[in-house]
Amino acid sequence: MVSSANIIYYLLRPQEVRSIIQWKFFHVAVHQRDEDSEPIPRRICFNLLDKTSRSFSAVIQELNPELLVPVTLFYLVLRGLDTIEDDMTISIDQKEPLLRNFHNILEEEGWTFNGSGPNEKDRELLVKFNFVIEEFQKIKSTFQEIIKDITEKMGNGMADYAKDASHEAGINSIQDYDLYCYYVAGLVGEGLTRLFVESKLANPALLQRPSLENSMGLFLQKTNIIRDVREDFNDNRRFWPKEIWSKHVDKLDDLFDKKHTAAALNCSSEMVLNALSHADECLFYLAGIKDQSVFNFAAIPQSMGIATLALVFRNPLVFERNIKITKGQACHIMVQSTQNLQLVCDVFRKYTREIHSKSSPDDPNFLNISIACGKIEQFIESIFPTQDPKLLSSSTSKEAVTPDQARKYRLARESFSPTISAFAATLFVLISIVALVSYFSGVRFDLMAQKALRGKLWPPSINELKKVVYYDEL
Repeated sequence: MVSSANIIYYLLRPQEVRSIIQWKFFHVAVHQRDEDSEPIPRRICFNLLDKTSRSFSAVIQELNPELLVPVTLFYLVLRGLDTIEDDMTISIDQKEPLLRNFHNILEEEGWTFNGSGPNEKDRELLVKFNFVIEEFQKIKSTFQEIIKDITEKMGNGMADYAKDASHEAGINSIQDYDLYCYYVAGLVGEGLTRLFVESKLANPALLQRPSLENSMGLFLQKTNIIRDVREDFNDNRRFWPKEIWSKHVDKLDDLFDKKHTAAALNCSSEMVLNALSHADECLFYLAGIKDQSVFNFAAIPQSMGIATLALVFRNPLVFERNIKITKGQACHIMVQSTQNLQLVCDVFRKYTREIHSKSSPDDPNFLNISIACGKIEQFIESIFPTQDPKLLSSSTSKEAVTPDQARKYRLARESFSPTISAFAATLFVLISIVALVSYFSGVRFDLMAQKALRGKLWPPSINELKKVVYYDEL
């Protein structure tokens, strides 16, 4: 049931209402799953996908048919691996061999696991893992090799982390923090990139720039770690590196003490600063995607990530509970992120500026935050300049209006008859109604205004179209 607070919130934010309507009723999937033709095991896999991921499930199921099943299975396999790694009820003696051998389990028909704790939220996935294995063995051998390779690397990395007693009290250095994020998220980016390129839906040059795919994973993982700090603390998980928090407080617990709010906010801003270092490479990566459905799949989480960073930046609520962007904001971001790279860059620019505006001069990282935000904007500007050289080179001058001209204008206005005034009022009402309906249907008046100001309201000519630059080489 919708609360009165939500009603008031959305009444004051018609833009978000518009985005919800636009996404719910006007969004058309690039590709749609054909459920009727799917065998039962595959339907069960998609059902498990819905249960384990609310954020990724929808975009995965709109992927190109070539990638739909492989990416679904890749997600479920890694989710199963992550479920074992996160389960504190499984002893290290049982957990380590499971993690290191999980890639071989994909060859064991009928394998299931019932040893997860009763409160483990993704326990059902492992209980029904035999269906994942059955579908895995049906996909192309090249896809199987990629998924097994990433699973082996990730399983060994998770096992090393779980076995290392020094990590029981948390992560120490930023280097260890990056390594942990690489194993749980950077490898996901590597695997997805290999699947994209193998399907010929992404530029092969992406494989020559591993830092790009790594940044895609690390940006999201670090954002989640910042957002979930309270939840992780309650579950006795420590992911914020000591190298960062020790600059601000004596012990990690102090971050959740209101006596140390100022220090906690400065600490969180340094964590956000660390995550922002990956933002420009995420945008660079997206320029190498050739297929629209793959672009949507890759772009939406990144746009959500930068919006979440803006939400948690210097926000004391992050130390009290898990906070998320609103449904209206999420829908607006998804609408923007399922069109083209320029609109995704607009999302990044918007929230980067929001982060910069919230930065405090009392923060030790105030200057570094400004530099990081400037770096992102500079990168976006290098791809999509906001200033038109033609407008900059042309000078406009306004002619002065003489008193005699002003008197003539005034008399002309006063000479309007009541009939003409009524006609104008009626026309205004009709235009307002049409504009309002168009607005909530998703018409981009802001883009129309920008094009009009630049003298580009009409469609480009054939010669102008030939000048369009595509990012085929990175």
